[in-house]
Amino acid sequence: MAAYSTFPEASLRIAAVGFHGLRTLLAQLAPEYEAVAQVSVVDKVYADALAGIAAMRERGGVDAVVAAGSNGGFLRRHLDLPVVLVKTSGLDVMHALAQARRRAHRVALVAYGAVDPELRHFTEAFGLGLELRSYQTEQDARDCVQDLKQAGVQAIVAPGMVVDLARAQGLEGVLLYSQASVREALDSAVEVARVARLELAKREKLSIILDKLKDGVVAVDLHERVETLNPPMARLLGQDPGRALGRQLSEICPRLGLADTLRSGHSEVEQVQQVAGRTMVVTRLPIVEQGRRTGAVLVCQDPAVIQRLDRNLRTRPAPRALPARYGLHDIIGQSRGVVLARERAQACAQSQATVLIVGESGTGKELLAQGMHNAGPRRAQPFVAVNCAAFPESLLESELFGYVEGAFTGSSRGGKAGLFEAAHTGTIFLDEIGEMPLPLQTRLLRVLQEKEVLRIGATEPTPVDVRVIAATHRDLTRRIREGLFRSDLYYRLDILRIALPPLRERSEDLLLLARHLQRKIAQRLDCPVDEGLAAAIVAAARGHDWPGNIRELENLIERAMVFRQAPGTPGFAGTSSRKPSGGRAGNRSGESSTTAMLREIAPELFGRAPQRTGLHENRKAMELEHIRAVLNECGGNHGNAARRLGISRSTLWRRLRGQPA
Repeated sequence: MAAYSTFPEASLRIAAVGFHGLRTLLAQLAPEYEAVAQVSVVDKVYADALAGIAAMRERGGVDAVVAAGSNGGFLRRHLDLPVVLVKTSGLDVMHALAQARRRAHRVALVAYGAVDPELRHFTEAFGLGLELRSYQTEQDARDCVQDLKQAGVQAIVAPGMVVDLARAQGLEGVLLYSQASVREALDSAVEVARVARLELAKREKLSIILDKLKDGVVAVDLHERVETLNPPMARLLGQDPGRALGRQLSEICPRLGLADTLRSGHSEVEQVQQVAGRTMVVTRLPIVEQGRRTGAVLVCQDPAVIQRLDRNLRTRPAPRALPARYGLHDIIGQSRGVVLARERAQACAQSQATVLIVGESGTGKELLAQGMHNAGPRRAQPFVAVNCAAFPESLLESELFGYVEGAFTGSSRGGKAGLFEAAHTGTIFLDEIGEMPLPLQTRLLRVLQEKEVLRIGATEPTPVDVRVIAATHRDLTRRIREGLFRSDLYYRLDILRIALPPLRERSEDLLLLARHLQRKIAQRLDCPVDEGLAAAIVAAARGHDWPGNIRELENLIERAMVFRQAPGTPGFAGTSSRKPSGGRAGNRSGESSTTAMLREIAPELFGRAPQRTGLHENRKAMELEHIRAVLNECGGNHGNAARRLGISRSTLWRRLRGQPA
């Protein structure tokens, strides 16, 4: 055996087995592969060749073997390494026969295993007078050469060993293999070795991963023979890993057998089972490679570990999950509509059913949702709010449901949990649900029905335990008729309904709300409270219908409090509160400086209903037409119509009569 160059440790190692003529070809070609592989020539046959390869493996390993003829067949039967055989082409045969004909008149071709039928047919068709023989063992080869010599054959074309035997008998020996055939075999061996090295690296990596797992894992082949098991599984089975390999799993532990899984191909996921006196969560899965079932795997998990991990994960503060800051007591007002909404919210807080809050923008729908969350059993868990109208469809989908790594260009490494997962065990508030695109409505419906979320790009859903509160200022029944909202989703959401009245319907609460908001804003701005401001706003806004509701009121109060500190503003806080010499304050007869300021910074408050424009009247007419349409759909039932419109019955009566709401 001879090595023809020195190679780095990481290079591939090829054992090239050849005797005499083949050895010479291998030695000539070996230097060509220095950049990718260490090709070591082993000039031995059969058992001696096995011993030489074993010695190479002890020194540094062997990735693949190149051999030919009976020697190659022998090595294939006795080695657990890939063995690439040198194969001859038709051109090789023709060249070798031509060379033999130049040296002798009678020529024989001896092949290992069997003579190619096409070669036999070719010889007979062209009357070449060629002797064709084959052999299996070294003794067959010796007998064959002896018979051919006695038959008067002068030259033999054959593999290397037979060529040597022929020459020993005084005959011409011509090697059947060409340099091109040997190079092709070496190329194949390098590729096979490269693939084998990659597979070995994968197996080693998998073995390291399995060894680090706390779960017990065992994999078997199609005959249920153990191929891989990690230390936790070995301890569970009470077996030494080395002794368990190759044995049938059912023989080691019948209760954990995989025979049924191999037979049926069906998965059994998270089955609770008693194993060796312990309760385990057992999963059985078939292994399918390139569409073919090749084995099965068993995973055993300790339920105590699962429960502990779930508690740790689920009780951590979820990302992007903000605490619910408000309670139901923060909903200010004593009007009938507000009192009824608070009472219903208190009752809904104890239920796990979906709640639909209806009301105009700015009426406090999120405040009511937070109050319900804090009044219910999930108060210590996350409260996650999302405005469905604030995101484009593609972004809203990833925000709600999350995505796996590589789901789309620009996706974060490791993927991202969606808001439903962030709200696990808590509450998710879907504001402006009426603006949700139809494709996402379908996905939301599945979440509500199945209690699980499928991330974008994922194949396995994630179970979630979430209380859903939705809100809208839209008439969802109209959206359904217009084809913009799914009726099945509507009936999933509209289990518990709470209507929040607009500010114009709760005039008795206006002063109470204004004072409450003024105190809150004063605390934030760190400025004193002007006791007369709230009363002045209420007095000035007698004819104002507050289209922005409580949000509009809050904004107006903050505007007044900020501008009141600015010089040049009527009622500037830095000036004396004494009336001017004319005996009157403000710009109009009998008008206070505060009212004058409000007239300047909020002129909309001073518009009266009789002075409204034709545009307002058109809006009122369209509103009345819609109310009548809904009333007709409800068969004239005012109570049902009011509920669908999200208003009180008294408001419904006033609007039908054309009175201000």
